[in-house]
Amino acid sequence: MEKLEKAILCSLHTVKGLGHASLWKIKKEFGSFKAFWDADYKMVAGSFLSREVVDEIMMIKEKDPLRYFAYLNAQGINILTVEEEDYPFLLRNIPNPPYLLYYKGQVKLLTKFALAIVGARKATPYGKKIARSWARELSRQGVVVVSGMARGIDTEAHRGALEETGETVAVLGSGIDVIYPRENEEIFQRIIQQGVVISEFPLRTPPEPGNFPRRNRIISGLSYGVLVVEAGAKSGALITADFALEQGRDVFAVPGPVNASTSEGCNNLIKQGAKITTCVEDILEEYSGIYNVKAAASLKKDDFLLLDSEESLIIQCMGYEPCHIDELLAVSGMDIGKLSQVLLQMELKGLIKAMPGNYYVKN
Repeated sequence: MEKLEKAILCSLHTVKGLGHASLWKIKKEFGSFKAFWDADYKMVAGSFLSREVVDEIMMIKEKDPLRYFAYLNAQGINILTVEEEDYPFLLRNIPNPPYLLYYKGQVKLLTKFALAIVGARKATPYGKKIARSWARELSRQGVVVVSGMARGIDTEAHRGALEETGETVAVLGSGIDVIYPRENEEIFQRIIQQGVVISEFPLRTPPEPGNFPRRNRIISGLSYGVLVVEAGAKSGALITADFALEQGRDVFAVPGPVNASTSEGCNNLIKQGAKITTCVEDILEEYSGIYNVKAAASLKKDDFLLLDSEESLIIQCMGYEPCHIDELLAVSGMDIGKLSQVLLQMELKGLIKAMPGNYYVKN
């Protein structure tokens, strides 16, 4: 798309009430955004647009669109439109793709093999460790990790990818100049340097609740599959899973304790047919025909292979830093006797190491 056409598109997108569906209609009816920009009031008013939107458009048209475009560039904000080659193929083919995306960072990542990791904002230590360690391993395997930069599981997924290749995509539910939550500003800046941050919303759009379901369709739309790590019965992560199914994507779910509210959504997804996922290989083996998945022999035992269900649950709770037995009790749902028995078995197998003070760590 040539510069003036893109500048006009960006200016039109600032008009309240003129969303992506309207932009698609304008392009269809007028042939180009420049033709629409050059049209007189009678022609614009005779289109499908409401009187209020038409009046605001006529006010916007008094300004130079190239000046606003230059402002975006000065802020380090780039624009990717559906007409351009770098626009991701998977996203282009969802039912309602955004006509344009605002982005900062490495736009080429949007066309690479990607998987999404989503889950609860109020995540448990169990969920956070899985999200971070699995994102790290997926990144190590060359997968781009997509998430929504929300608190909890999303944040840990981005952190895990940043600890490896850094190839991660953050999809915002606000304008790209509105960092939310504020405590993720450092992660935001790191993703810009190593990955890419995108938004379909105009600048200065606040993180309103209605934005996040729209954001979620892009998370799934960019990805071959969606992994739900933790989710309550009414979690927003389940909306992403629903979009994934509508878009023909795979849905994976990590099982959790049956008495944990944060696992209720995941356990229900598994009942409904989502693939139960206890290791990274469970995900990658689904894509052996389109993605160069490393052989199982190349994955280390800390990738949670060949473990029974109880051992898998415990190892998922652990990182490479000491984990106290009280934390393992809280996240596993086991009583102290059963947990001690499982820990002893794992220690004898060389999977974990006992440390002073009732701490345990992965070997």
